[in-house]
Amino acid sequence: MSYNRRNFIKTSSLGAIAASSLSINCQNNLSIPSEGVYMGDFADKPIKKIRAAFIGLNRGGSHLRNFATIENTEVVALSDLYEENVKRELERLYQYNSNTNNVKTYWGDKNKWKVMLKEVRPDVVFISTNWNNHAPMAIQSMIDGAHAFVEVPMAVTLEEMWDIVNTSEKTQKHCMMMENVNYGRAELMYLNMCRQNVIGELLHGEAAYIHELRWQMMQEDKGTGSWRTLHYRGENGNVYPTHGLGPIAQYMNLCRKDDNFKSLVSYSSPALGRKLYAEKNFPKDHKWNNMEFKNGDLNTSIIKTEMGRTVLVQWDETSPRPYTRLNLIQGTKGTLAGYPTRVALEGGFEDLSIDHHSWIQGDDLEKLYEKYDHPLYKRLNSKTKKSGHGGMDGIMMYRIVECLHKGLPLDQNVYEGCFWSSVTPLSGKSVREDGKPQTFPDFTRGKWKKTNPLDIVL
Repeated sequence: MSYNRRNFIKTSSLGAIAASSLSINCQNNLSIPSEGVYMGDFADKPIKKIRAAFIGLNRGGSHLRNFATIENTEVVALSDLYEENVKRELERLYQYNSNTNNVKTYWGDKNKWKVMLKEVRPDVVFISTNWNNHAPMAIQSMIDGAHAFVEVPMAVTLEEMWDIVNTSEKTQKHCMMMENVNYGRAELMYLNMCRQNVIGELLHGEAAYIHELRWQMMQEDKGTGSWRTLHYRGENGNVYPTHGLGPIAQYMNLCRKDDNFKSLVSYSSPALGRKLYAEKNFPKDHKWNNMEFKNGDLNTSIIKTEMGRTVLVQWDETSPRPYTRLNLIQGTKGTLAGYPTRVALEGGFEDLSIDHHSWIQGDDLEKLYEKYDHPLYKRLNSKTKKSGHGGMDGIMMYRIVECLHKGLPLDQNVYEGCFWSSVTPLSGKSVREDGKPQTFPDFTRGKWKKTNPLDIVL
């Protein structure tokens, strides 16, 4: 790298970070040192009353409701492309929180959110837009002085992920990918059991997002399907890995002192289901019938960690199949699995099983919940069980607000969001190269070895 290039990077403004100046040569190996503060265990000063802005109000409407019903919070702005979405959520907001007033609203132009950030100067921004907008919106939010909370995935390219990391470190602002599945009851209980060494040394995990979503293609010009369907056109990998992977990564303490992501291999099945669905449900001249669907219906990736553990990660949003995230964690003394939730322990458990050759499941799980339910779930379930996705959305939002109020590190740091999301571009590259192993970039620059594992929060 030339002196002029180094000097430019050294003196460039935060705005240049957003323009990807720090992503050069940062794809699988980092050649530019951080100019900021490591954010692995970062805790900002407490915020007594959190002022929040929301960008994207379809999925974002759920986050808005959960945030507005927590004490010492204030919604200061709403932004969406569509006026009807803004007015709908503003009306609902008045029902959630009668103390809400002077909420600024923005719609109609794809860049109005930038105006909002400058005019309102919120403490935090919740971003729930199409995937391609996550990174630029999160980066600009941090540059303008706000902590950024982003729907999954964190970003879609490795360059964007590096830009997010560098901006977070430079501005000392949180950027958390809101992986709500980590707050599900089974996932929290399994985390608690792993921390208590119930299944011994961890060896292998299985994660998935198997969710038939062909019906979204009916959202032709507006709604999730209008842009999500386009991701079946250009990519060929796992485009939505984090729901299954997030919990497994936390069980294994990946990116936190014990272990980390090392490499990945990936293969995809033929791409057949979307084409057949389009032919059956749309006219011959419809845009979906004039699109070549390249992304395989099912993608299977295998991750190897620094310690040699393995993680199977699967994705399929096309095939006719029941929903599953797998959620399996294998240890030397037992196995915890999902869909259905079930447990097998060497030596059995109380009077429910005598060995690991039979599952504890169904009604018998109640005794396991009594002993191993995560204290966070027990503390918050009654408050959040109607919040969405079985209560996990509310627990996640409550923890975000609690950490910001108290000045605590977040449950998911910026590096974890990037590691989990990086499966998408890495799997795509592996598929294109016929399963060739891909090395994970180390977004922490080696500092994961000093990052504390996630505590069992009481």
